[in-house]
Amino acid sequence: MSEKESTLDPVLISVMANRLDGIVREMTNTLLRSARSAVISSARDFSCCLVTGDDQLLAPAEGLPVHIFGCHIQTANMRKYHGDDIKRGDAYLDNDPYGGNTHPADHTFMVPVFFEGEHLFTTVSKCHMADIGNSIPSSYFVRAKDVYEEGALVFPGVRIQRDFENIEDIMRMCRARIRVPDQWYGDYLAGLGSARIAERRLEAFCEKYGKETVKAFFREWFDYSERRMVDNIRRLPKASLVNKGRSDPLTGLLPDGLELTVKVDIDPEEAEIHIDLSDNPPSVDAGLNTSLGAATSAVVGAVFNALDKDLPRNEGAFRRLKFTYAEDSVVAAPKFPHSCSVATTNVSERLVNITQSAFAQLGDGMGLSEGGAGLGAGMAVISGNDASRGGEPYVNRLMLSTNGGPASPVADGWVNYAIPVIAGLMYRDSVEVDELKHPIRVESLGIVTDSSGAGRRRGAPAQQIEYGPTESPMIAVISCDGQHTPPRGVVGGLDGTAGETWQIEDGVQSERLPNVIQLHLDPGQRVRGRDSSGGGYGDPLDRELERVTVDVLEGWETREKAHDIYGVVFTGEIDDETLEPDVAATEARRAEIRAARA
Repeated sequence: MSEKESTLDPVLISVMANRLDGIVREMTNTLLRSARSAVISSARDFSCCLVTGDDQLLAPAEGLPVHIFGCHIQTANMRKYHGDDIKRGDAYLDNDPYGGNTHPADHTFMVPVFFEGEHLFTTVSKCHMADIGNSIPSSYFVRAKDVYEEGALVFPGVRIQRDFENIEDIMRMCRARIRVPDQWYGDYLAGLGSARIAERRLEAFCEKYGKETVKAFFREWFDYSERRMVDNIRRLPKASLVNKGRSDPLTGLLPDGLELTVKVDIDPEEAEIHIDLSDNPPSVDAGLNTSLGAATSAVVGAVFNALDKDLPRNEGAFRRLKFTYAEDSVVAAPKFPHSCSVATTNVSERLVNITQSAFAQLGDGMGLSEGGAGLGAGMAVISGNDASRGGEPYVNRLMLSTNGGPASPVADGWVNYAIPVIAGLMYRDSVEVDELKHPIRVESLGIVTDSSGAGRRRGAPAQQIEYGPTESPMIAVISCDGQHTPPRGVVGGLDGTAGETWQIEDGVQSERLPNVIQLHLDPGQRVRGRDSSGGGYGDPLDRELERVTVDVLEGWETREKAHDIYGVVFTGEIDDETLEPDVAATEARRAEIRAARA
């Protein structure tokens, strides 16, 4: 039987697929436990995956949605740049947003894996670095008019190791330019170590199964994944969906924000979903341009949010997704030298929301509402000199508070959602660890009652944080979207609430700040930030009494909102544990609200 005709046992395919996922999780654990910066070791702002030697995404495990699609473009560029000179023992660094990467802050480490002389895999670790040499102390620079003002060090598929040894010229370049060189080098070693761990495991994987079985597995696994995708799409109705949204205004640059459009054509007969991103504004003179990798990842992630939850995320499934792009656009097609500094957040977050909520146009039971968006004060990049450590400089991206997640047809929004492009896959920092590592004091952190988008399934509530420096001044770079246009509800669900940022002087909330700001804080000053919440799904009057009761008892919603929006009337009190819904009065109240709508 020829190689093309061979068919592997389905149990063997499952075992091999799970073994590869296990390797990616070992990569993840290695990086999480060995990185130096809090943005990686605490917040988990990184992703690992495996790509085939011919550049097909194979195994992403728990990678962040915005990071993963595009890794295969980066590995293809590595091969294009270096050709036959790629050898075992090499490692490569890529963070070029015009070459398939997301944005320059995401340093991507790639290690080619050879077996019996053939390049079978490339291991990929993509890490958000706390500092990348930008002209401001932040790896996010919304107001950068071009790549030159942004100032990031960019590595388009650069070889960083040969024969398992660092190329020291590259190390010196980074140390000479990056504000926290020891921290960067620690994260560099962690990312590289993650990719090297996978290299060793994959060599053992190939030894166990043999090269021809591994190559047959690639074909079988991708074909199976495509069949699953075909079956899923054929259960959808034929439809052409158009959805729009708007990003926040940017003072002095984009006073009206950006109107964004996603068009989705579902063709069950051909078992294809076509996403048209071409009807969007041209590149802008700001860091908001979304790279091909970031924008496509955002939309792909949103499409998968609206499909079966256990679909494989790999090249086989992606075969059924078709894309149309513009030639010059803020969405997926920026023209050099326009900056892509925040390509993974602001506009990409809106793309996730617009796409997943478009599926709700198919009717109740489909799609999701919009999730809370924006890197608010709790996700700022803080920097300064730490007086308690002899004036040592520090730069770190916080992950202390998060936006509220969207409601789905079957579940309330997640409190740990973060932002749409993360979708709960990052970790929230420990307040105590951040206070130990940096001269920062967090005064308060909590849930904002009554902030959720109401619905049969409600969005998650907003969170609010207040913090400031301890002994020396601090700069907080806040790159927030989501403070003007709130996340929208769907299928009768209500909108969530937008975020806000305030400066606190002597305990007084003195001034509301712009959504994007580089804020100087002296000891005694603080910043207070409220994130946005998730939108609701379905009519709030259809929410079960038991769920509304729990919401009130837990402090998610007040008794007043339960009465006014959910139409639930309670007797008794929370304090003496006698609170319970009055069924007859609730039916009457809900009938009253429905009559008022008519």
